[in-house]
Amino acid sequence: MTLGEKITKLRKEKKLSQIDIANAIGVSRDAISKYERGDIVPSVENAKKIALTLGVSLDYLVSEEEQQEAIDNKMMQRIKEIQKLSEADQQNIISVIDAFVRDSKTKQAYK
Repeated sequence: MTLGEKITKLRKEKKLSQIDIANAIGVSRDAISKYERGDIVPSVENAKKIALTLGVSLDYLVSEEEQQEAIDNKMMQRIKEIQKLSEADQQNIISVIDAFVRDSKTKQAYK
């Protein structure tokens, strides 16, 4: 998936117009349209602003991999906070997350 396709997809998922994105990052609606069509590529600064506005990482937005999942900014912030914890605390959190994911998958399998 191209950068433009991702911008379009995420913008529509968030029910934002091209004007909404343009106003949020300080460019024209026409520039957003050109980004989405792939006619031009946003500067790194504008790409960062677009990613922030759409609630995804810049890495996700510019990656050409279709399989890469969008990580929202709130989740990324939580991950950064976890990384600041001691190794023992990190392992405890990972154990809880693993157990929760395992239980959720089990519940889904029985539905």
